[in-house]
Amino acid sequence: MNIIPAVDIIDGQNVRLTQGDYDQKTAMKRTPEEAVQFYSTFEQVGRIHIVDLMGALKQNALETTIISKLKTLTDRPLQIGGGLRSIETIEVYDGIGIDYFILGTRAIMDIDWLNEVTARYPNRVFVGVDARENDIYVNGWTENSNITIDDYLEQVEGLDLAGIIYTDINKDGMNQGPNFENTKRINDLTRHTVIASGGVRNKEDLEKLESMGIENAIVGKASHSDEFWEGIR
Repeated sequence: MNIIPAVDIIDGQNVRLTQGDYDQKTAMKRTPEEAVQFYSTFEQVGRIHIVDLMGALKQNALETTIISKLKTLTDRPLQIGGGLRSIETIEVYDGIGIDYFILGTRAIMDIDWLNEVTARYPNRVFVGVDARENDIYVNGWTENSNITIDDYLEQVEGLDLAGIIYTDINKDGMNQGPNFENTKRINDLTRHTVIASGGVRNKEDLEKLESMGIENAIVGKASHSDEFWEGIR
């Protein structure tokens, strides 16, 4: 299992939201810099997941300065999301050495644009499919796209994606475990690598995902707990 710990940033601070609610923000004990360095000590951490939360809400990349610094603090690949709505923004991140780009809202709503991006950056683009039930949500999880997961996967099956990041919004930050059933269903629907996200609590959750054929999981809230990392090494 490839563990991908998450660092969510608002105004340079390492925070967590509950179910994507910006009014339910909790500061984490480690700074973004400390978190990246800590996660990099575990060989099971294959990548680190960085999200510019205000960038996602404001539809623009706002944390490029600190993300550039984080890149210098680890030898692990970084995957960046939040506010990536233009080729120009992706070029900025590419210029500072970011390895993978997580595209959300525009990639959901504008397949022609996604096709252009993947042609330019093949196998470096993850699409964030954030859903309540089977409905994909956009704009920082605030709006229903009126596109279902099943319909969307059909549209992107032929693109050179790095993978699909599936988040069950209702599970995110709730410490109830991921949506195992739907994660497996999505994995069975597509040839793309599926990354589980939202609700992973412990090693047992990771082992259950792995038994279902899911080999990558983003760990958010739990990754900030020392208890999670006990026995991981």
